[in-house]
Amino acid sequence: MARSLPKRMPLPGVQHIVVVSSGKGGVGKTTTAVNLAVMLAKHGQDVGLLDGDIFGPSVPRMMNLAEVPLVDERNMMIPLMNYNVKCLSMGLLVESGPVVWRGPLVMSAIQRLLKGAVWGPLDVLIVDTPPGTGDVHLSLSQNVPIDGVVLVSSPQAAALDITKKGAEMYRALQVPIIGMVENMSHVICDKCDHRIEFADNLVEKYTQELGVDVLARVPIEKDVMQCSDRGTPVCLKYPNSQLAHSYDSLATKVLEFLANKTAKVYFFFFFSFFILIAALWKAFFFLISSASAYLRLLNFWNSASANSSSTSDCDFTFFTPRSL
Repeated sequence: MARSLPKRMPLPGVQHIVVVSSGKGGVGKTTTAVNLAVMLAKHGQDVGLLDGDIFGPSVPRMMNLAEVPLVDERNMMIPLMNYNVKCLSMGLLVESGPVVWRGPLVMSAIQRLLKGAVWGPLDVLIVDTPPGTGDVHLSLSQNVPIDGVVLVSSPQAAALDITKKGAEMYRALQVPIIGMVENMSHVICDKCDHRIEFADNLVEKYTQELGVDVLARVPIEKDVMQCSDRGTPVCLKYPNSQLAHSYDSLATKVLEFLANKTAKVYFFFFFSFFILIAALWKAFFFLISSASAYLRLLNFWNSASANSSSTSDCDFTFFTPRSL
């Protein structure tokens, strides 16, 4: 079975891949993925957004995209561009009706969206994933190296329990977890600015159990639904809102995580290179010293042989084995 699995190869021209995931549905993964991608683009990054939800794609509506992607001379799809973000989704490839596929077709579709498109050059590729812990997540982790996962959950225990299972799945797949976004955690009254919490503070308990940090606490705002339906990310429509500030903080922390990971990779590379150079240098001096010792022994032997031809008083018992 191991030989039948695809090789985990990086995407050409893509520096980092970040997955937005949660085992629970309806917690705002796509909204988080869209606004995170747009905020990363505002930070000057070259960003792509892949809709990994094969059965219920929502990225085309939220990003205001409806055209069918073109293909180049190599039959590679060219992602559509809007809000400075390259986008690709199954919703752009299927004209109408539901996608009724079994697992192998889903995994093949994910592989096609990943490796059958011209994504590069990109700094970050954001992948929006469906609920659950099934074929899409496994196909992603088997096809490409994932730099980190952003977990999304609402604050109630019913959602956090399933999100924890999703986190454990990625831990088993050896994919690092960046942190958790507490979505729909509270509401701020637009008349008195009073903050109303919707649930007990359970997120802190679950993040401590998982050993991750809370990246952002995103409130409920009345404009989110309208902006999403009209295809305008709320962080662009209302840049001074509390929601926009939350997503800006999320984008900043994701960039810090990627920068620290890159620094660790470079440090490991240079440290390994230093160890290799030190080992080669030591081996070189060992060979030099061995060669020098051999030459000294050879010169001594030659001088001793020369002396033996001129005199018979030389004792060579040091070089001849003693009889038993």
